[in-house]
Amino acid sequence: MIKKEMIAMLLAGGQGSRLGVLTANMAKPAVSFGGKYRIIDFPLSNCINSGVDTVGVLTQYRPLRLNSHIGIGIPWDLDRNIGGVSILPPYEKSANSEWYTGTANAIFQNLEYMENYHPDYVLILSGDHIYKMDYETMLDFHKANGADVTIAVMPVPIEEASRFGIMITDEDRKIVDFEEKPEKPRSNLASMGIYIFSWDSLKEALITNQDQPGLDFGKHIIPYCKDKGQSLYAYEFDGYWKDVGTLTSYWEANMELIDIVPEFNLYEEYWKIYTSNDVQPPQFLGPDSSTSRCIIGEGAEIYGEVHNSVIGRGVKIGKGTVVSHSIIMNGTEIGENCTVEKAVIAENVKIGNSVKLGEGEEVENETKPGIYRDGIVTIGEKSVVPDGVTVGKNTMISGVTTEKDYPNNTLESGRTLDKAGDR
Repeated sequence: MIKKEMIAMLLAGGQGSRLGVLTANMAKPAVSFGGKYRIIDFPLSNCINSGVDTVGVLTQYRPLRLNSHIGIGIPWDLDRNIGGVSILPPYEKSANSEWYTGTANAIFQNLEYMENYHPDYVLILSGDHIYKMDYETMLDFHKANGADVTIAVMPVPIEEASRFGIMITDEDRKIVDFEEKPEKPRSNLASMGIYIFSWDSLKEALITNQDQPGLDFGKHIIPYCKDKGQSLYAYEFDGYWKDVGTLTSYWEANMELIDIVPEFNLYEEYWKIYTSNDVQPPQFLGPDSSTSRCIIGEGAEIYGEVHNSVIGRGVKIGKGTVVSHSIIMNGTEIGENCTVEKAVIAENVKIGNSVKLGEGEEVENETKPGIYRDGIVTIGEKSVVPDGVTVGKNTMISGVTTEKDYPNNTLESGRTLDKAGDR
């Protein structure tokens, strides 16, 4: 009989619609981050660094990019005969075919996978957060308190607490009450969406509540466990944790990597972040290039200036071009004599010569003001921007565009130019 003390179930099927065009063709956990990584690399690396060697990755929305990135788990040492990493998409049953309809429903549909390992504990994770965390320490806390459920929490400013699920605890960190996005929060301990369940408690709760529409941990399973009188504890995490669920938070998290003293350090030897990388030549800086406070990926060729930016693998930046406060993802080419200010440019984009991105005043975006905001220019993958155009702030470009798409060679601030039908 196969026996694992704790296995991890990693929820990675989310669409990530608040990232706009960046997730038009991939799930949010597959989005590039930090010049060489993808978002899912962080929870996967946390698992193997914590000694958790059995991980089920639950996929649903546009999984191809994510599946090919994970492969058989070699970069994370998860290519194992017993355990390792397993991709768990929805599948057709004998009676019907059902998509994952909620976080807990996704876990319920994979009861058979979990039962194969006869676990004592199950770790539930999200695939779209940036952080480093030792899950073994959280498990020790769970055991020491004899908990049925342990929820990772972190303090947030009280004025922001209404955006989260909030835990109210006693002096021993036992959860006495919780509130989902309360108008007047009684605590500032916010749930991180990371749970450890004792297996028997999880299994019983999932089976009992299986018919709940959109079965969810925060709305259904956690309240059920509490109402049943099970012991719930809050494990307080005091490290860096970022939900990169919006374009603004995604841009901010990348910019925090290049602070003089970065709050989130990618260079620690004792807690490495692993990823799957193509074989790339070294980066090249041309004779007239200039860089400061940057992350520059392998195979990048820089002939212009790059400041306060994150540059992915295989990016080319032409002579006379100045890039600042921007994220340029893998394989993108930017021509000569361009200016790029506060842009998020996805993979394999082609920007012509003498293009200006991020010019002018801020104007609210005409189609998705809640997504394309804070002055950021967003360009979807494989898009083309022709020579000589000027693009304003809070704009989005997707698809192959030509000079005809830019009246007076300009895309005004707040405009959306979608030639790919993405957003």
